[in-house]
Amino acid sequence: MKVNLSNNQAFNLNNVDPEDLDDVLVKIERSFNISLEDTSFKDVKTFGKLCDIVVEKVKQTNNESCTTQQAFYKIRNAINTTISAPKELVKPQTKLEDIFPRDNRIVVITEIEKEMGFQLNLLQPKQGIITAFAFILIASLAGFFFQPMMAALGLVVAGSGFALAGRFGKELKVKTLGDLAEKVAKEHHLKCKREAATVNRAEIAQKVKELFTKDLYLEPAVLTRDAKFN
Repeated sequence: MKVNLSNNQAFNLNNVDPEDLDDVLVKIERSFNISLEDTSFKDVKTFGKLCDIVVEKVKQTNNESCTTQQAFYKIRNAINTTISAPKELVKPQTKLEDIFPRDNRIVVITEIEKEMGFQLNLLQPKQGIITAFAFILIASLAGFFFQPMMAALGLVVAGSGFALAGRFGKELKVKTLGDLAEKVAKEHHLKCKREAATVNRAEIAQKVKELFTKDLYLEPAVLTRDAKFN
């Protein structure tokens, strides 16, 4: 259950922060349009058991078509409708920066989200900006012991900075349309289906696994069916 990363740190499922785990469970609920509130997690000991519960709660009719492929087609149609890009130029390997020029990126992506009916969560601020405001936040928290007024001002600056950076960030989280289709298939599994009343049940556990690996920084090899929670 242990995986060694390049920095020699080991990440285990049973050591995941409970708040981070809750965040992933919320994403699973949203992606599959289910509720886990009636599930007693004291009885959910393994990752495989969690996947079984999610599969059981998804009531849509089984359809074995590839959800990532359907997500790509939905994204392509939204792009064609919004910016009239030729279909032959909109391929899985197409770079997003070629479709979404930086100068009007926020506006175009907002229009595409309206067409698709959900947020892509595709943009983020530059890492340097996040690092700067994180430093202000940490310094402000430490400063309460010495200059409470200045520390409070620093917290306001950091909070406002994070909010503005998130709103106006233009950096792309993924590089290609194929990457975006995989992201959408994980985060909006049912909404990206051509037929909303169907789902590929064989994909569900894999999509749950992908959300865990992405958000909790776990290697896929860690998430076996027998991998244990706390």
